[in-house]
Amino acid sequence: MPALSTGSGSDAGLYELLAALPAQLQPHVDSQEDLTFLWDMFGEKSLHSLVKIHEKLHYYEKQNPVPILHGAAVLADDLAEELQNKPLNSEIRELLKLLSKPNVKALLSVHDTVAQKNYDPVLPPMPDDIDDEEDSVKIIRLVKNREPLGATIKKDEQTGAIVVARIMRGGAADRSGLIHVGDELREVNGIPVEDKRPEEIIQILAQSQGAITFKIIPSIKEETPSKEGKMFIKALFDYDPNEDKAIPCKEAGLSFKKGDILQIMSQDDATWWQAKHADDANPRAGLIPSKHFQERRLALRRPEILVQPLKVSNRKSSGFRRSFRLSRKDKKTNKSMYECKKSDQYDTADVPTYEEVTPYRRQTNEKYRLVVLVGPVGVGLNELKRKLLISDTQHYGVTVPHTTRARRSQESDGVEYIFISKHLFETDVQNNKFIEYGEYKNNYYGTSIDSVRSVLAKNKVCLLDVQPHTVKHLRTLEFKPYVIFIKPPSIERLRETRKNAKIISSRDDQGAAKPFTEEDFQEMIKSAQIMENQYGHLFDKIIVNDDLTVAFNELKTTFDKLETEAHWVPVSWLHS
Repeated sequence: MPALSTGSGSDAGLYELLAALPAQLQPHVDSQEDLTFLWDMFGEKSLHSLVKIHEKLHYYEKQNPVPILHGAAVLADDLAEELQNKPLNSEIRELLKLLSKPNVKALLSVHDTVAQKNYDPVLPPMPDDIDDEEDSVKIIRLVKNREPLGATIKKDEQTGAIVVARIMRGGAADRSGLIHVGDELREVNGIPVEDKRPEEIIQILAQSQGAITFKIIPSIKEETPSKEGKMFIKALFDYDPNEDKAIPCKEAGLSFKKGDILQIMSQDDATWWQAKHADDANPRAGLIPSKHFQERRLALRRPEILVQPLKVSNRKSSGFRRSFRLSRKDKKTNKSMYECKKSDQYDTADVPTYEEVTPYRRQTNEKYRLVVLVGPVGVGLNELKRKLLISDTQHYGVTVPHTTRARRSQESDGVEYIFISKHLFETDVQNNKFIEYGEYKNNYYGTSIDSVRSVLAKNKVCLLDVQPHTVKHLRTLEFKPYVIFIKPPSIERLRETRKNAKIISSRDDQGAAKPFTEEDFQEMIKSAQIMENQYGHLFDKIIVNDDLTVAFNELKTTFDKLETEAHWVPVSWLHS
């Protein structure tokens, strides 16, 4: 970089230099964008304020100022005692009240500490009664505020000693660098701990505030330095450490909800990982069950999956995908239920715990992510999809289903349906070319993978509604699906908002629409609960369709963000 002249002599302050810097750099900057960036950066008010503070401190440091007194707190106490013996008028009462305030006392105490230049905690003197033959000990004093100490302890089964089991990343113990895994704890604040249980010691630490003094015997083995984790995971279940009987220390646990993004700070322990919320500025980590440990626990206590009959309804709106579901009324008369390609390995082995994720933002030249809509019959999913299509027919598209039934006179091949032979349909089923399919009155109906590709190839957002158990087959690098669950409101709101609405409840040639019944509402709520309980870990967004217009606006906002902002996606989608 060329030499810069300040224009104000060698004694020019940093503030003046900073203010003159953009003008000095202007001849050497190529683009207006870079120049604007420099002006904005060096013109930032907070930066100027920091520089001014720096210059003031530097000035007083050179002056070597001497404090007027070192005992302001003692002086204030003496003054208060003196005033107590005086006749109390309003001014004296006000001054006494002011001097008795905790924040004023704290301020005077800080003043005295700074005046005496005594910034470090005072260590206690080394005990005189240490036996020469005794192991080397360390006396450590840590200042603990309201935060946990950030270490867990255990009793060594062979020696009975109390040792440090783990150090939580970012906690007080970790930041101090003075306590290490394997250190033997002898005393806490002068209290011997050899005969105490770990729970009793934890209670002592929890009740201690301010400076805590430890007497420890350092561990002989050297710790292998572990790098801060750059691994991020999406939680697929809710977790509350207070309800976990297995966790070694509830206070050290980290609670989270399904869908939360966690940053893994340490996997040194095969059973308990250390993690923090990805959006939390606090560096302190907490304990969470490891993936392997949680999978083992859930697999042992997971109830049998309830296999729900799947439903098919036929919507007569031309150009919209038919959702192959049978309504509750149809179950009584139709023996042929919906089918989907199966994955027995997934159903028995997949236990939702964590999924490794990474930020992903769609690039301009990339295809749009597939949008999958899931919801119970009657929730208004088709109405929302229709409103989206109408809002921008050039931007949104839907798949055209396949069928083996004969084409009717008013129908066109490739518009309402793609008409194919039964033999070809069955061959495609064998070759796993269908996302889902069903049979009705000796005719097959299905949605093919190629029909999804066809919409995406036209540079459109493909809107696909499927049964929730089908979603797992679509979660691939090719489609990168974003799954939205359309959820019904409370049954009271359903009665209120759907009293004049109708539901298409049969697949006869007329596609008869009938008013909602109380049984329909109960079925919708129950079906939604089953979907969310069993497949909620696959949902990226939940929208409650309480009011169609409000739900549509929320859906539209979600789509806009999906196309412009970064979202967390499985690592496998980007590194396959």
